[in-house]
Amino acid sequence: MRRVALIYNPISGRFSARRAAALEQAVAVLREAGVAVETFKAGTPGSGMAHAREAVRQGCDAVIACGGDGTVHEILQVLVGTETALGVIPLGTANALASNLCLVAAPDKVVRKLLQAVPVRIPVGRIRYSSLDGNPGSRYFLVAAGIGPDALLMSRLDSGLKRRFGYALYLVEAFRIWATHRFPLFEAELVPNGHPEHRVFTASQLLAVRVRSFGGAVRRLAPGATLHSDSLHLIAFQTRSRLDYFNFLMGVLAGRHTFTKRIDLIETGHVECRAYNGSRETLFVEADGEVLGSLPVRIDVVPEAVNLLIPPGVEA
Repeated sequence: MRRVALIYNPISGRFSARRAAALEQAVAVLREAGVAVETFKAGTPGSGMAHAREAVRQGCDAVIACGGDGTVHEILQVLVGTETALGVIPLGTANALASNLCLVAAPDKVVRKLLQAVPVRIPVGRIRYSSLDGNPGSRYFLVAAGIGPDALLMSRLDSGLKRRFGYALYLVEAFRIWATHRFPLFEAELVPNGHPEHRVFTASQLLAVRVRSFGGAVRRLAPGATLHSDSLHLIAFQTRSRLDYFNFLMGVLAGRHTFTKRIDLIETGHVECRAYNGSRETLFVEADGEVLGSLPVRIDVVPEAVNLLIPPGVEA
């Protein structure tokens, strides 16, 4: 790398004076390695995308997202289809991509790993959806996209409380949803890999997972998922039972994935989801933790879409 744009989100995670100093150390490591660095503050919605566009226009070799998965997600939208590589320094509340890339460490140590990384061209997920104002939308994603309770969870998380309580807020809100949510159904249609016929089923939750590991307690949620895959690895909750949800989560936390007819792991090229039986109930849709809109939805994979900085020896 000869020229890098470093885009940081000052409201991501628990950004503090200490983190700001750590970020300055990261910039110093890059400059000591002979890399020209320009920093951009992405403090308002959309500003990260604007800075990324400017970095591409200036011919930067890489854009490094300093924040959580939401910051990475915003910058990804610009870098797909370009030669500019994407890197990540984890400074957010949720850092699943960084965990998957074994980049959870102090920013200066992460930069040293990124200096050894080689840009790898990888596929990305793509989700087409209906925005909350009724207009069609489309986003790329790297970590996961979901329809149902996980998207509802993201819609309930206040940014100020996230900064104050961190990951604990996710756990509290997730328990509240598990205890009180009705788990309404929607309809999904797909062709499983290796099968010639369409499959149509109802589900209360659908997760399209792209990473091998989320880090933390969850770690590997969807066996077989990888950033290098040209397929989607879907977890389909064909149940409304709180007990089924609870048992599945306990199994994941214990490292024992048990898939059944009610909770299934499906590999496919694409999936389409729509309201079930004429229902008008709003079911939220998210990608990389960002709430996007609602049904109808189509999720697929765009091959060889973006260059990602992957440290040597990492199975992404």
